[in-house]
Amino acid sequence: MLFAICGILNSYGKPPKGSLTERIGICTSLQNASIVKAAGGHHVEQSISDFMMPEKSEEEFAKNKEAAAASVLPILSCNGFFPGDLRLTGPNADHERAVRYTEVAMKRCAETGVVTAVLGSGGARSIPEGFSREEGEAQFVALLKRLGPIAKKYGVTIVIEPLRKQECNFINTVAEGCAIARKVNHPNVRVLADLYHMMQEGEGPQSILDAGRKYLRHVHIAEKVNRTPPGVDGDDFTPYFRALKKIKYQGNISIECGWSDFRSQARPAIEEVKRQLKTVYEE
Repeated sequence: MLFAICGILNSYGKPPKGSLTERIGICTSLQNASIVKAAGGHHVEQSISDFMMPEKSEEEFAKNKEAAAASVLPILSCNGFFPGDLRLTGPNADHERAVRYTEVAMKRCAETGVVTAVLGSGGARSIPEGFSREEGEAQFVALLKRLGPIAKKYGVTIVIEPLRKQECNFINTVAEGCAIARKVNHPNVRVLADLYHMMQEGEGPQSILDAGRKYLRHVHIAEKVNRTPPGVDGDDFTPYFRALKKIKYQGNISIECGWSDFRSQARPAIEEVKRQLKTVYEE
């Protein structure tokens, strides 16, 4: 089948090996891959809506596919799943469009080596004011039950990204994300822990321990106050890293933050994450 072939061709789709310190990447344009590599990075994380272009033609996508094949680093994960105008909850939810969109997105992820699709999409999933939260949650769970088999067909895992309340009114913590994943009950629908959002929400490392390796499949990181790169304000991530160590976390870490000067800040940010990880893993 096509995706067995994709699995053979995609050496980056294999389970990660080696120390977590060697599995750190950055959410950035593929054009910055050489900078990330020179900074000691392992991968780049792109956008599904922008890079995979699920509602555009194969001809339009071809250039991005070629760029991925030629990149000095793999694209192992993508965020920016659904555009804000594609409603997932509420009276205007369009699940048929979401399913069509996901079919193309997952196919193109497989073709470019992506194994993790981050479903944040706060604008798309937020529950409209006045709409029943119970119904909104039921809609979201029902949709993910349809998307899980699509992701499985293409060898991709969809990870629900909890977002702070300022960005979305639905699924704000890792604990809430895990509750949704359990209701979906599909092996290709799991959860992401974004340490920035966790700290903003006052959510501690226990949620990582509760999620365990079964549910936690990806990690994002940035500093708490201004979403700065690790090392700028000196945030201590080691309590969260200890939780990752305890569950024997097998996924990757992507730095997702704001940059004032990407070229000069990339290396110090990666080195700071590595430094704190080494402190924990060598304890």
